[in-house]
Amino acid sequence: MNPALIRLLQLTSPALPVGAYSYSQGLEWVVETGAVKNEATALAWIGDCLEFGIARFEAVYLAHMLAAWTQDDAARLAQLDDEFTASRETAELRAETAQMGYSLARLLTDLGGFPAASLAAFKQPSFPLAWSCAAAAWRIPAQDAVAGYLWAWAENQVMAAVKAIPLGQTAGQRMLLVLGQRIPALADAAAAADLETTCNYLPAFAIASSCHETQYTRLFRS
Repeated sequence: MNPALIRLLQLTSPALPVGAYSYSQGLEWVVETGAVKNEATALAWIGDCLEFGIARFEAVYLAHMLAAWTQDDAARLAQLDDEFTASRETAELRAETAQMGYSLARLLTDLGGFPAASLAAFKQPSFPLAWSCAAAAWRIPAQDAVAGYLWAWAENQVMAAVKAIPLGQTAGQRMLLVLGQRIPALADAAAAADLETTCNYLPAFAIASSCHETQYTRLFRS
């Protein structure tokens, strides 16, 4: 068995101590408005965000960060990290990637065996930057790494929907079955995409994140 598969499972596990479970990325607000209210509407929302946002933008940047880590290209990494951080449309989304990036970078430093000196050069690394650092150090193939990243995002969104709507666990697993079928093709496309083709134009997603900042009662941090 390829050891990289085991490391990928570790990197995508909900047990990874980066606080991903505490974020809904605006999903909590659309639940509050009633736009997402059941399994079907949750699947539509998460699926659209996955395909037209995360896979077409964040995952593409992740793939290019992986390549830059492999080539030990510090200047390229800094450029990619700056561009990705600047793409966060709201204060919550920016704070989320900064907090998760910091937590993962600190974990990698504590674990050892990673290019900690290079990672330490980034005072506030984004989450994709730190995540790609681990994936590159563990020699996880790009397509597999991107697929794992997309799966971890989808799983977190589904669990947020299960809690916020709420939904039953079986409904959550049905949603993951459907989303999982879409991930291989999305991952392959993202891993091969040029940065010039990226797009994260999701107005409803950005509005939901903005409105969540002042939502009266909240379970999640975004």
